[in-house]
Amino acid sequence: MSARLSNATLAALPSKVARPAYDRSAVKPGVVHLGIGAFHRAHQAAVFEAALAAGDLRWGIIGVSLRSASVRNQLVPQDGLYTLVEREGDRRRLQVMGAVQTVLVAPENPGAVVAALASPDTHLVTLTITEKGYKLDPATGQLIEADADVAADLASLDAPRTAPGFLVAALARRRAAGLAPFTAISCDNLPHNGARLAQAVQRMAAAHDPDLAAWIEAEGAFPQTMVDRIVPATTDADVADLAATLGVEDQAMVKTEPFTQWVIEDRFAGPRPDFAALGVQLTDDVAPWEEAKLRLLNGAHSGIAYLGGLAGIDFVHEVVALPEGRRFVERLWDEAQATLSPPPGLDVAAYRAQLMIRFANPALQHRTRQIAMDGSQKLPQRLLATIAARRAIGARCPALKLAVAAWMRWQAGMNDHGDVFAVDDPLAARTAAAVQNADTAEHKVAALLAIDAIFPPALAQDTGLAQMLAAWLHRLEAEGARATLARL
Repeated sequence: MSARLSNATLAALPSKVARPAYDRSAVKPGVVHLGIGAFHRAHQAAVFEAALAAGDLRWGIIGVSLRSASVRNQLVPQDGLYTLVEREGDRRRLQVMGAVQTVLVAPENPGAVVAALASPDTHLVTLTITEKGYKLDPATGQLIEADADVAADLASLDAPRTAPGFLVAALARRRAAGLAPFTAISCDNLPHNGARLAQAVQRMAAAHDPDLAAWIEAEGAFPQTMVDRIVPATTDADVADLAATLGVEDQAMVKTEPFTQWVIEDRFAGPRPDFAALGVQLTDDVAPWEEAKLRLLNGAHSGIAYLGGLAGIDFVHEVVALPEGRRFVERLWDEAQATLSPPPGLDVAAYRAQLMIRFANPALQHRTRQIAMDGSQKLPQRLLATIAARRAIGARCPALKLAVAAWMRWQAGMNDHGDVFAVDDPLAARTAAAVQNADTAEHKVAALLAIDAIFPPALAQDTGLAQMLAAWLHRLEAEGARATLARL
């Protein structure tokens, strides 16, 4: 086995590789991050790395994995170091990041996670736990109290299992110690993500101590945020390619694009870095930024994922390289753009042009299969909300409906070439049963629309929507995704 990236091997890296110039031993852990996957390491961690590089050493990161030990096993042997690889065309920029100090695995030691969150050094808690990690019903936004882990945390917080449970256990300890609450920043693609996180935390707190819930509501802060950076999954080939450059192996590397954006509602419960100096946009109203990103970038991504995946196309850039693929994206954007209220400073035409350039970047190798994961959690905010907004103004939206029909087709677990795949989704068993027991496109659409955890009643009962979805689904089944795209 080759040597790993670590403090001991850092000095021997090639000179073209950027690395921490600050004293890592002097850094304080001011941030606890729940869900330390690739996106966090490429996005928020890069901002905190920039704060440390600027001389503000309060913003080291304690990472927390709420499920597996895989990221801990990648990072801890490397002293928390990893390489951020920015790719665009033939260009590549390498930077070794030093902000992560350690990684905790919550199921192994929940007490250590609560202690880190309750530490006086901790001022910010950031989260990238995916939509399903919040344990919220996608349709209602309410805590799913029937979930086994939620029920356990509602009964006792001695060993929390969920993100809301960990936050409440730590906030209770901070209150008892006379400490201010931390600022909790959701960085997931949820509409009104801060408000939803606050709702989950306050419901959990109220179940244990109504006074604690009132204190959290009065003193805590759960700002809304919008995050944007494309971060494809790292492959073994990526690790091997980087090792050939570094001379050591980096099992925790992440690859991304040069573009990055973070918009945060200017509402905090305590200290924070100089976010504005670090390129973060602070605003009084995140919602228009969030809406534009969800409906344009994320909505198009989901459509590309299902239609491209059904056609047997592996990567996003390959889909938009097809004339019919690019036309589909532009048509979907035309439909979505009419539902937006752009904030000052957002030029939608320029944003769309920039998005297409980002989608077409072949160096990212962004897999359609990766984006297709957890569709039941993503559809409500990425596509269904836009359809509802078009419906409210009496406007047609064939491209948006085609994207939803493609998701419905995806639930069969087979692409247009007969290749079988596993549908990676928390509701996969329900969707599979719905399509398996239906013998026509109309019956499949009706069965899927009846899943109220995905489709709100107003859409589920819309006969016109059901007919259009069935028509698209029939075409997808009969002709395949590429031919159906050509018809659009």
